[in-house]
Amino acid sequence: MKNTYIARQAIFNEKLETIGYELLFRDSPDNKFPEVDHDIASSKLIIQNHIHGDIQKISMGKLAFINFTENCLIHKFPLMFDKDTIVIELVGQEKPTKKLLKIIKFYYDQGYKIALTEYDLAPHWDLLFPYIDIVKVDIEKINTKRLLPAVARMKPFNVAIAAEKVETKHQKQTLAEVGFNYFQGYFYHQPEIIEGQALAPIKTQMLHLLSETFNYPLNYETVAEIISHDVNLTVGLLKMVNNVATGTRVEITSLKQAAAYLGEDKLRQFVSILALSNLTSETTDEVCKQALITGKMMFGLSDKGAFKSVSDFAFITGLLSAIEVMLSMPMAEIVKTMPLAQPIENALVTHEGLLGQLLDLTTSYILGHDNLQSNGNLRESLQQYSLDKTVVQEEFLKASEWCQGLNIDNL
Repeated sequence: MKNTYIARQAIFNEKLETIGYELLFRDSPDNKFPEVDHDIASSKLIIQNHIHGDIQKISMGKLAFINFTENCLIHKFPLMFDKDTIVIELVGQEKPTKKLLKIIKFYYDQGYKIALTEYDLAPHWDLLFPYIDIVKVDIEKINTKRLLPAVARMKPFNVAIAAEKVETKHQKQTLAEVGFNYFQGYFYHQPEIIEGQALAPIKTQMLHLLSETFNYPLNYETVAEIISHDVNLTVGLLKMVNNVATGTRVEITSLKQAAAYLGEDKLRQFVSILALSNLTSETTDEVCKQALITGKMMFGLSDKGAFKSVSDFAFITGLLSAIEVMLSMPMAEIVKTMPLAQPIENALVTHEGLLGQLLDLTTSYILGHDNLQSNGNLRESLQQYSLDKTVVQEEFLKASEWCQGLNIDNL
């Protein structure tokens, strides 16, 4: 069996809370089930490669939106998954048939959530409305003003509407007014750039803290000085020490002592989570999670052969890779406010150097992009650096599981 790997894209509600992830495969496998078309085999690949618990790791406990063709549904592939963990995404149909209606009713009666993708406004889809939960609309193909009559027809059946290819905050706001409930693509496309925007002092402080924490060797006195300027950071640090010191009595006399007590690894983790939480307060925790997963995955991959020389920089580089989305500013402007090592700055701004290549292949892998932001494609890059696809997938799963364990939603 040919190894494959998964990409995912978050789906948000109106409050920009993640309700689930659409899972996408990037490689075409050998056909084990001949009745499934070779080019739309996502569900088959999931069953073959990720049935043993990986789905929940990848979707971090949220709903997993999985593409199924009519043939997949007929062969009962979705029944291999808990109905409370997945959404059946119906793909590959030009119009509903009697057979399709029958099988959709079957999964509806079983309690599965069903999404109709590639919706083209045609009235013949209306007969599915009583049995589906979500209609997905590609807003690059469908003029949303034409959607209003269909929205009215869906309303009696409580069908939610999800917009795909949402790229800006303005689009999201307009779509919400039309009646869209869910949004996909917002944080994984070109960041919304606000020309001339200045960073608020608190955000400048967070960036300074992040970059200072990832200096080697770590200067506890400098870190403690920065933390001392923010009450929330100070309280958070002391709570962290208290959690680590369970069962023993520790008398903290200074923030420097508290930072040193945690040690470098725990202190870096603490600062990463708290700083990113502050930076993403106006957007969504999904960006924070994505940054943490990228950093953790880059650090894991940096232990593999060719990237060992940039291991010290890997985590902080991944952590900062989504910073322009968080701050709605160009990366080149943001790094001017941070005392970053030159390899990190080059990687973030231009994807140059070995560190830039590691960042490029990691983010391309996570987001399911074939082409790198620099030159070449993902497959060639993995081959160039002798990275086995199975190992890359394992590091992605480890990073996702680690991030889920951090409980970011409750920060």
